[in-house]
Order: sequence, then structure tokens, then C-alpha cells
Amino acid sequence: MFRHPQDKLPVALVAALTCLDFVVYLRVDHVAILCGYWLLMIIPKGVISAWNHHHQHSFTFRSAWLNRALEMSYAMHTGVTTHLWLLHHVLGHHVNYLDQTKDESRWQRKSGKQMGVLEYTLSVSATAYPRCFQVGKRYPKLQRTFVAFALLTAAITAALVWYRPLPGLFLFALPMTCTLMFTSWVTYDHHAGLETSDPFQASYNILNRWFNALTGNLGYHTAHHYKQGVHWSQLPALHETIKHKIPAHLYRKSTFDAALAILEE
Repeated sequence: MFRHPQDKLPVALVAALTCLDFVVYLRVDHVAILCGYWLLMIIPKGVISAWNHHHQHSFTFRSAWLNRALEMSYAMHTGVTTHLWLLHHVLGHHVNYLDQTKDESRWQRKSGKQMGVLEYTLSVSATAYPRCFQVGKRYPKLQRTFVAFALLTAAITAALVWYRPLPGLFLFALPMTCTLMFTSWVTYDHHAGLETSDPFQASYNILNRWFNALTGNLGYHTAHHYKQGVHWSQLPALHETIKHKIPAHLYRKSTFDAALAILEE
């Protein structure tokens, strides 16, 4: 069933959170509790985006329908529907990230100047679906699946909000919108400011073990771009084979490093 056994735990955790969301949706009506739950889940759902990303690079299940079901769960947490990242990110950004005139997650303005993080976040969030659709013109079959599941997700979300407006808003509609923006925000630090044609100098890396445990080794970002089809569990090993090509200034601290430094003071 699973293509890689390392995916079992992440999928189980995402499924558990999906079940929890629906329990809260059906049982809770108090605005303060719903609002608190929404705020509390911003970071966990942002983390789920990393696993959704990995799934788009290397599908989790051998069964297409199990993959579609998992993607529906991911979509209800992250606002990223079936094939959105496959088209926008895998077949778009990974192909074009060294060319800021084409990059679907471009961090440069048309003038060539670097965007600030807020401008980038708003730009990537607002253009994610239109740019995905544009990339999909080169892949009609994938585009049709993307459109079908985007419409299905929108219909399910609308039905949940209609049936129970406040829980539907705080459990699904708001998290989906906010997590898409959160995902865009955190990707700013992957490449922003690195204008180069050398793939070994085009990505920042984070080697903190807790960061990589939560994000599925997304901190090994140069390795990820070097061979994007490699399963997330194999990225540290791949990094070891190319680390001598990565300049020292392309290693960054994570929020975990900053938090530990504060605690140690």
C-alpha cells in the first residue's frame, strides 16, 4: 500500500488531525474555543504543508485513489488541492527556479529588485492557482484532475460552512486560506536573493534535526533541488554526497536554534 514505509507515521498523524478537526466541527459552537483552536493549529497545519509538498514529489500510496483521498485531507488543512503543487511546484518552480522571469514562486519583481517577504507571500498566495492552471496547459490530463478536485474541495468546504457556519469557517475555510499564505511565507527563505545559474548556490539549507524531523528533511533544500524525485527520507544521505559543493553562507539557523539560544542565555 505505502510506497515507502517511512510515510506511515506522517500519514497517521495527518489522519488523526483530520478526525480531530471533524470532531470539533460537529461538537463545538463556542466562538472563543473555535478561534483558539484555529490559532493553535496554524503552525501544525503549516507543518502539514511540508508533507503535502513531499507527497507531490513522490506519491505516498501505490493506489491512485488512496493518493486522491490523502490529498483531499491535505487540502482541507492547507488549501493546496490535488495536483496544485505537482503543477505549480514540481513541474513549474523546480524547472524554473534559476530563472526569475519564469519561476512560479518568483522572488524578484519585473524590475529585477528583490521582493520583501510580505510582498512575496501575497504574490505567491494570490497567483498559486492561476499559475498552476497555466502550467497545466502543458499537461492537460493533470490539469483536468487539478480542476476537478479543486472544484470538489471548494464544494465540500462550502457545504461544511453552510451546514455549520462558525465551525466551518474556523475549522476549514480560514485554516485553508491562512495555511496557503503561511506556506508561501516560509518558502521565501528557500531562495530569495540568490540570483545564480549554479544549482549548488541557489538554495539555503537548515540542518537542525528538529526542523528536519518536523518538515521531512526540507532543510536539505539544495539536495532536494538537485534530485527532486528523491524521497524525503533519503535527502540527508544525498546531502552528504554534495555538501562540499555548497558554500558555507548557504547554511542558515532555524527557529529551533534561535529558541535554544534564548533558553541558554
